[in-house]
Amino acid sequence: MAEPVYNVLFLCTGNTARSILAEGILRKDGAGRFRAFSAGSQPKGKVNPFALKVLEAYGYPAQGYRSKNWDEFTGPGAPQMDFIFTVCDSAAGEACPVWPGHPATAHWGIEDPAAVEGSDMEKERAFVQAFKYLHNRIELFLNLPLDRLDAAALHRRLGEIGRTEGATSARLDVA
Repeated sequence: MAEPVYNVLFLCTGNTARSILAEGILRKDGAGRFRAFSAGSQPKGKVNPFALKVLEAYGYPAQGYRSKNWDEFTGPGAPQMDFIFTVCDSAAGEACPVWPGHPATAHWGIEDPAAVEGSDMEKERAFVQAFKYLHNRIELFLNLPLDRLDAAALHRRLGEIGRTEGATSARLDVA
């Protein structure tokens, strides 16, 4: 029997940096097992060029991303999500849409690299750090025995991943 392919949505307010990095990482590292998407509650309409530069520098595709509203994933014809992860604290605190299918959710907040001021080198360094934190979390997620975890254990493990190095808040999860 073929293993299921899971849909994963990464949410952030602007959908320009962290959620794009996470989408890119999972798109490549989870290929065949996961389909990765990203969106924002208040998308800025364009992807931060440092996110694309860092993805490319680490050997991940840097094409095909766009900043989009999370409403694209709530209507008819939208892929049904199995997992939804917020990667910024503001998105985790917002009233999220009702997601069809009751996906597993967790908060994996990290600092916003797009908020860093300074030279291009300092900005790029912040994006590299965000990439590394997200890469580590996604690697942990990819190694979960999804077919052997009940809902409570899965919820606990996803929350633990969100509290790994680089976590911005003590928030355990999102509803």
